[in-house]
Amino acid sequence: MLRGSCLCGSVRYAVPDAFLYAFNCHCGNCRRATGAACKPFAGMERRKLDLLQGRDETLIYGDGKAHDVRCRRCGSLLYSVVRDGEFVHIALGTLLDAPGMLPSAHIFVGSKAPWHAITDDLPQYPELPPD
Repeated sequence: MLRGSCLCGSVRYAVPDAFLYAFNCHCGNCRRATGAACKPFAGMERRKLDLLQGRDETLIYGDGKAHDVRCRRCGSLLYSVVRDGEFVHIALGTLLDAPGMLPSAHIFVGSKAPWHAITDDLPQYPELPPD
């Protein structure tokens, strides 16, 4: 199991090291949600996420089938619920342990920040990668 936490430690979670995909997302929504050039995330089925502490300290932005979950005390973006509420995208920066899967590509580079240069050799897709 991988452990994760917000900045202040009020919210803690655990997920198995069994991510299905991982990307660096450059879309405007992810940039605004993180305040960074991109959001490194890894995705898995929502049912595999275990909130260990601080459920009452979470702040949900969005609706039941698509929303971001943050710590209401420190504001850390912990994960996003996506794909009709069935999956979560764990913000990799909140993991306390190293995951076995790292981002495999940059997505939504068609809308990336104009001031940001991608300098690694990962594939880049204007939107989502082909199936």
